[in-house]
Amino acid sequence: MSSPEARYTGGDLLAQTLHDAGVTKIFALHGGHHEALFKGCIDQGIDLIDFRHEAAAGHAADAYARTTGKLGVCIITAGPGFTNAISAIANAQLDASPVLFLIGAPPLREVETNPLQGGIDQIAMARPAAKWALSIPSTERVRDLTAMAIRKAMTGRKGPVVLEIPIDILHMSVTGAQATPSAGLAVRPQPAPAPEEVAALAELLLRAERPVIVAGLESASAATAVALRALVAKLPLPVFAKPQAYGLLPAGHACDAGAAGNLAVLPIIGAGAPDLVILLGARLGLMLGGRSGALVPHDAHVVQIYSDASEIGRLRDIDLPIAADCAQTLTALTKALAAVDLPDTSAWTARAAGAKALAASAWPDAEVAGGIHPYHAAKAVANAAGQDAAYVFDGGESSSWGTATVAVDAPARVLSHGYLGCLGIGPGFAIGMQIAHPDRRVVQVTGDGAMGFHIQEFDTMVRHRLPIVTVILNNQVWGMSIHGQQMMYGANYNVITKLGSTQYASIAAAFGCHAERVTAFAEIAPAMARAFASGKPALVEIMTDADVVHPATVAMLGQLAEGSRDIMIPYYENIAAS
Repeated sequence: MSSPEARYTGGDLLAQTLHDAGVTKIFALHGGHHEALFKGCIDQGIDLIDFRHEAAAGHAADAYARTTGKLGVCIITAGPGFTNAISAIANAQLDASPVLFLIGAPPLREVETNPLQGGIDQIAMARPAAKWALSIPSTERVRDLTAMAIRKAMTGRKGPVVLEIPIDILHMSVTGAQATPSAGLAVRPQPAPAPEEVAALAELLLRAERPVIVAGLESASAATAVALRALVAKLPLPVFAKPQAYGLLPAGHACDAGAAGNLAVLPIIGAGAPDLVILLGARLGLMLGGRSGALVPHDAHVVQIYSDASEIGRLRDIDLPIAADCAQTLTALTKALAAVDLPDTSAWTARAAGAKALAASAWPDAEVAGGIHPYHAAKAVANAAGQDAAYVFDGGESSSWGTATVAVDAPARVLSHGYLGCLGIGPGFAIGMQIAHPDRRVVQVTGDGAMGFHIQEFDTMVRHRLPIVTVILNNQVWGMSIHGQQMMYGANYNVITKLGSTQYASIAAAFGCHAERVTAFAEIAPAMARAFASGKPALVEIMTDADVVHPATVAMLGQLAEGSRDIMIPYYENIAAS
């Protein structure tokens, strides 16, 4: 608490407000604009984790928010520091991650004087990429506007907010009486479903013959895991999940049907397509099949449970929209089902869960002509790390191989790409995950292409003694890119898609990491064991086959029927011939 008579700098007031909001960790890269804030954070006992690139710091704050459910905070300097962080802001926005970005700026009096790291309207640039952005106009307003920013980030559809604090605002001082109070920091509304919505959901569920739950990012919480496990204990239902929602059910649970992509396998194994799809904290878009109906059938009834009502109904009609908290909705549904006779859904659930087995059997050979098969490499890594570990997946095909093999026992232990498709998230995400859970084993699986974006963050891991184990699936190409090119233009075609024979293990070792290169499948498990035993940041570089194509690449490119005049385009729906 501040004293009415004492004087406080803007940095003091901002740090006090963050402390009052429960912030204990901040991800940052040094910049002179923030010296008063850095001092305030140290005085408040807030830990500062410093990086080598602002985007990586922003990704770490994003990961911290996703895996804890708390506010992530990132401090970045003005000008190029801010522009470096734009991708991290946009990534958090598209995945509704609550991060407070604190941006430096030149003194207000220096406007239009060609100052250092000025000359751009940072707030105008931030607004399209953030949920909310504002420049603090005076030292007196630091506390209440910071509290407002935190409320904006943490309520409704969560997301990143940007506060610009000019250097003079941070260094000037006011009395405690002059500073506006930081009210409303504890406001955290959790919308509950209406009783009639719960009744309608129960009725749809009881009428359905092949109901499924598809869990998305917003469902990835401990509270939702408790509620979902209680529901399926009463009424078994197959649960498909996006990677970030893995672990809502414990690994090996009878209702765990694996990845959301396994929905496409149901007709292949004769289980039949679902007739009711409950989207639990999930949004419709490319990663759930887009408009194709491959994952969410066009003729299925669809229920969408999502906190942001404006998101419900994207791409198709929703039979039952429920703009509410996932955990509260499932708890209310379980109570509603207690008073009715329930159908026997065990046989359907077992058939649907069988989709996992088909996906796992698609690649029988661990070693192939050009190196180690990436599926088996990723599977060996997951087996070595275990179900208690936390995982970060980065890269194009490398992230797809990784998410296809991992199993965890609790939610928010798997982080990967969202709709920005931002390569290079891995190091920042892994650091944020490890800071959030210092006693948990953290494994980052990435590709050699993605690793190149923020390889310097090995230095951050070493300086902060973070025992993250990074695994590079190194096929010496931009895998998704070259495979897409060759599907479109022929097997020998490639344009700017090949990478060099870089010795990533040598680079990591130069930063002070334990590092090894693996060239045979049998070497993976021992190398992983040595990496974990080192107690240091570690890299295991696995040389994989460049010719193996992940099915996700095929699905994202699309396939044309023989004789079709449609136009094939990468990553989006093909263009129909006119």
